[in-house]
Amino acid sequence: MGIIVDEREIEGAPDGGWGWIVLLGGFVITGFSYAFPKAISVYFKELMKEFNCGYSDTAWISSIILAMLYGSGPVCSILVNTFGCRPVMLVGGLLASGGMISASFTNNIIQLYLTAGVITGLGLALNFQPSLIMLGSYFDKRRPLANGLAAAGSPVFLSALSPLGQILLNRYGWRGGFLITGGLLLNCCTCAAVMRPLKGKERKVIACFQELKEMLPPEAGQENIICENNNDKRPTKKKLLDFSVLCNRGLIIYIIAKFIVVLGLFVPTILLVNYAKDQGVPEQDAAFLLSIIGFVDIFARPTCGMLAGLNWIRPKMSYFFSLALIFNGLTDVCSATSTDYKELVIFCVFFGLSYGMVGALQFEVLMGIVGTNSFSSALGLVLLFEAVAVLIGPPSAGYLVDKYKNYELIFYMAGGELIAAAIFLALASFCLIKQNKHKDSQQKHHADVVINPKR
Repeated sequence: MGIIVDEREIEGAPDGGWGWIVLLGGFVITGFSYAFPKAISVYFKELMKEFNCGYSDTAWISSIILAMLYGSGPVCSILVNTFGCRPVMLVGGLLASGGMISASFTNNIIQLYLTAGVITGLGLALNFQPSLIMLGSYFDKRRPLANGLAAAGSPVFLSALSPLGQILLNRYGWRGGFLITGGLLLNCCTCAAVMRPLKGKERKVIACFQELKEMLPPEAGQENIICENNNDKRPTKKKLLDFSVLCNRGLIIYIIAKFIVVLGLFVPTILLVNYAKDQGVPEQDAAFLLSIIGFVDIFARPTCGMLAGLNWIRPKMSYFFSLALIFNGLTDVCSATSTDYKELVIFCVFFGLSYGMVGALQFEVLMGIVGTNSFSSALGLVLLFEAVAVLIGPPSAGYLVDKYKNYELIFYMAGGELIAAAIFLALASFCLIKQNKHKDSQQKHHADVVINPKR
């Protein structure tokens, strides 16, 4: 199967040099994008008192931020393909900061959804996706390590933002905390400024690939088989969003699995602080639980990224990712009855380890399925489907807590969803690879018969 793609090809990923500065920018962007929706949960108790609302109402704030982060993917892909990564990220930094500053002046929960949720979430989205694209452009052979290091920004920032948020809440109230956080988000603009595009040349490329190679992560430097069409001199029109990537059955499997994953992945971290406070844990200690998750996650992500780069693991990336999902799901299920602070600390250690594995592998798996040339469009579409899931997961968990006053249910629900997604991904990937191997074997046999009819 061949697909004609109009692409600005990078002359070569430097795997270093200025790429390390780009990696640092991606580290900060990832930190704000993924840690902020969880760290903001330290304000939920105060917001519930201020606006006289329940757990499900405050959970919508984190869900909307994450939904914007995911659901704006296609729009972000179009903007990046039109204007480039750096301008889009600069605008995103201003929106993220402006949303939180405006949120500090809100008078009801709906206004908070619009400012802290929609505007800040959109700003983070316009930073997050372009940073991944730039990272993929600057790194090839070291890409698994680079992705793991960039993903470590999430736990580092979670470790810092959660206790910082509690300190700001105690000293300045939630309005002052939101205002200061808005100022911190202006650092996204600084990160955008260092995203220097690589020099390239405009040309028409033909991506020729087999479905089997779409499922198996490629060797370094060979994302897809690229063939330049030197004879065709006709002007080509660049696609803003390539929906042809949905013809890749490996991508469809990945989208379904990630939809199920996102239903439960963020539930424990968003509701953990409130749960601890309801169990009588002091506020500062409750906020510190997220720091424990972040601290363990700091080491889990780059370590997992290095393991993913090993030659014997990289071709089996989807199975490695499934193992990480099962680990995370079992952590939720086994900790459903934890009420003592020591038990919650143990849960946070294992959750941080498993969550770090999932975070380090998810985009590496996607890049292995579609390749770097189609990654921008594929990522936008994947995030769009995940946006629906993230709007369902945390609010539904908050609703269960409001109705039954029982936190055990949300841990069982979240863990069960992750385990189910892992089993589906592993089995579906195995069946698809086996089917494609069988097709390739038949095609090879048919070719031998045509070449040597007497055999």
